[in-house]
Amino acid sequence: MDDPRRPDPALPARLAPPPAPRPGPRPRPRSRAGAPPPECPRERLLAQGPDALSTADLLEVLLAPAGARGRGLGLLDGEGALRRLARSSVRELESRHGLGRGVALRLGAALALARRLTGERLPRGRLLRASAEIFEHFHERLRGLRKERFLTVLLDGKNRVIREDLVSEGILTASLVHPREVFAPAIRESAGGVVLVHNHPSGDPEPSPEDLEVTRRLCAVGELVGIRVLDHVVIGDGAYVSFLERGLMPS
Repeated sequence: MDDPRRPDPALPARLAPPPAPRPGPRPRPRSRAGAPPPECPRERLLAQGPDALSTADLLEVLLAPAGARGRGLGLLDGEGALRRLARSSVRELESRHGLGRGVALRLGAALALARRLTGERLPRGRLLRASAEIFEHFHERLRGLRKERFLTVLLDGKNRVIREDLVSEGILTASLVHPREVFAPAIRESAGGVVLVHNHPSGDPEPSPEDLEVTRRLCAVGELVGIRVLDHVVIGDGAYVSFLERGLMPS
């Protein structure tokens, strides 16, 4: 008789249970196309392009990986925050916004590249038909500047661009904007006309008494040298005033 305590050789030996598998990362939900839906701004930027991101999201992409989620939104506190941010120096980004040196340098460089892009000069030979075109070209470059900047656009006899020049930077006065600085390049280039352009740091483009006096003086000199001042465009924040359209050009 078989010993009941002896194991049946036909039965497999009892094995120790395998260790329980470690829980892995939870699978992300997938779209119908099988791709995971973008969640963070970097993924959305890759999948959908920059136009799908808010300003705060774009800032967060710049701040990553040093910046935490939501840091971009924290930099946009209040109306006009992006323009104030764009005017900040690297040290101001560090002290006012609490950014580390590396992040502040990266953000400052990106903002500087954006300013250079909007600061590209008018191409030679471009035909200018309206004062609004002057505003569209100079608006992003001049809006938000802390100082007034006075420029001229030299045109040939058919209103085609010859070149643009920076005349002065600072508070606009008749003594600061000397006719020699305006008309010497125009004479060298045999320009047929000149458009005056400057900004108001306050954002309000309404002409000041100084603006009117400078325009009157330059128009008088232009008549003497045979180069007409065609317009004076004052750039504000999202708006402009054209002396020509307003009927403010001296007759």
